[in-house]
Amino acid sequence: MKVSVDQDRCQGHTLCAMIAPKVFQLSEIDGHSSPVSEDVPAGEESAAAEAVRSCPERAISLTDPEG
Repeated sequence: MKVSVDQDRCQGHTLCAMIAPKVFQLSEIDGHSSPVSEDVPAGEESAAAEAVRSCPERAISLTDPEG
């Protein structure tokens, strides 16, 4: 599963970094949440999905490259 954040829609909240710290980090430069890595680590899928559901801007998306 791959994760991406639309930086134009992200309003800089820390929620996703709090929910899924192994998946997201908060940039010190612009205050936006960003993926730590593009690939969601094994075992972190549910935390990443919860961050997607919790994002008020709907700025996070998950894709399954295997379809």
